[in-house]
Amino acid sequence: MSDRVAVLRGDAVYRVHWQPGTDLLVGVCHCGAEHDSEDPVELWDWLLAHPEGHAPPAVVPPPAVDRQPVDAHV
Repeated sequence: MSDRVAVLRGDAVYRVHWQPGTDLLVGVCHCGAEHDSEDPVELWDWLLAHPEGHAPPAVVPPPAVDRQPVDAHV
């Protein structure tokens, strides 16, 4: 791993992703919270206000799989 990549981790790393084909920007805080906005100033204000308004993304458990017993004598 290069030093440049190592700099991209830590408690002060914020990311802004652009959704291609739209004007939508997605801000990702170092805490894992995400926020969408078309206004870059509003997005940076939200990012830099950490932890105000930030909650980590909800972890949705995978759906339960209904397993039927297999009859080996068929």
